[in-house]
Amino acid sequence: MPFDATFESLATFECPDWFRDAKLGIWAHWGPQSVPRYGDWYARHMYRQGSEQYRYHLRTYGHPSEVGYKDVVRQWKAERFDPGDLMDRFVAAGARYFVAQAVHHDNFFNYESSVNPWNSAKVGPGKDIVGLWKAAAEERGLPFGITEHLGAALTWFAANKGSDKHGPLAGVPYDGTDPAYGDLYLDNARFLPAADTPVQDPWYAQDPAWHTYWLEAVTEMIDRYQPDLLYSDGPLPFGEAEYTSGLTAVAHLYNTSARIHGTNRAVYQQKDRRPQVSVVGVMDIERSQTPGIHALPWQTDTSVGDWFYNVRDVYKTAGHVVELLVDIASKNGNLLLNVPQLPDGSLDLECTQLLDDLGAWMKVCGEGIYGTRPFTVFGEGPSSVIIDGFTEDRVSWTNSDYRFTRRENTVYAFQLAWPDDGRAVIRSLAGESVTGVRLLGHGAVPFEHAHGILVVRLPEQAPLEVANCLALDLHAA
Repeated sequence: MPFDATFESLATFECPDWFRDAKLGIWAHWGPQSVPRYGDWYARHMYRQGSEQYRYHLRTYGHPSEVGYKDVVRQWKAERFDPGDLMDRFVAAGARYFVAQAVHHDNFFNYESSVNPWNSAKVGPGKDIVGLWKAAAEERGLPFGITEHLGAALTWFAANKGSDKHGPLAGVPYDGTDPAYGDLYLDNARFLPAADTPVQDPWYAQDPAWHTYWLEAVTEMIDRYQPDLLYSDGPLPFGEAEYTSGLTAVAHLYNTSARIHGTNRAVYQQKDRRPQVSVVGVMDIERSQTPGIHALPWQTDTSVGDWFYNVRDVYKTAGHVVELLVDIASKNGNLLLNVPQLPDGSLDLECTQLLDDLGAWMKVCGEGIYGTRPFTVFGEGPSSVIIDGFTEDRVSWTNSDYRFTRRENTVYAFQLAWPDDGRAVIRSLAGESVTGVRLLGHGAVPFEHAHGILVVRLPEQAPLEVANCLALDLHAA
């Protein structure tokens, strides 16, 4: 039956198996804000006098009263963008789905849009970026998703209506006040903060005209690309009293998928963790995760570094990404990983190396990741990730720390630190009968299982530098 735009109807959503099995997705959080190579939220912070982006913009391009974001987007050419080559790299790294950014908070659309003339087909690259991504993903059999960050744009982008508070150009309006560029900069002067602050408040504007625009844009995205996944950067739009637009979009996503495939295979993601809201799709947690096994499938989204390319970045290592993936998978989650692209569309050497290293690990241990489900416990040992906002510090694991997944009669135990004494000791198998143990990347290893404690004799050399995996075959009931 078709979905209605109500919580009652959308609460019947069931997460498709493709998403639960995939575990790892790659995200191209890429657009014109990559041009300055100076990080996330550039289009907002360049209009905040005193911010690092403002100073960089002033010294690199000129004052934002004359050279504004409209001029930055025109410099985005994507001249080395090769979606086929990139998708091959992502597949080789182990990705089982791919997600492209359709629009960020900057109100610039990365596809040919009839809703907004400020789009990548008409300004900048002269390409339907989203369409090219989709074609490359589909050619390689990857489910394809898109992300929209548009809901917050009306308030987020109001900074372009300001002016310097001090200095030789104090009081001179920024170029966002020029009505000739209203289609990009939006009619949002009323949301300009009283004080110069990086805080985004409110995230979603309670403005019926804005809600109509958002729904028109998101409907266009769904109709053009029939995505398998749609992500909103925030809670379900537009807040407690104004869910109508958001619910309508979700219902349209699912009904479109069901019409094409015979049953819905699409996934909607948003960041409200309340069960009565997140039940309409899959809960997404930015740069963090759940403390334990979550009853329903969920997703962490994070990046190798900053969201948009940033020359100041210190990237995560492949080992750190692997540890995040293992911990997330053990808790019934997926990892969606952004790999920052240069403005020309290519990847830098560090990112290509990280993808190569991730792929090498997945070739050995992917058996314990893809298609698995949680074990009765997610892990054992004294160490855990820190659940605190966007904290992603790498954990100092001990050789007593394990994370578990399961497929049928095999439990996969990821050992997060290799022991010096050559023994793996696992204490979470009470009531189970272990019939065989394999060390992935090595082969069968001797073991003893008595009184609920499994002791495995390991080889002198670990197959991998991080998160080695033991496959524990259990006696079938």
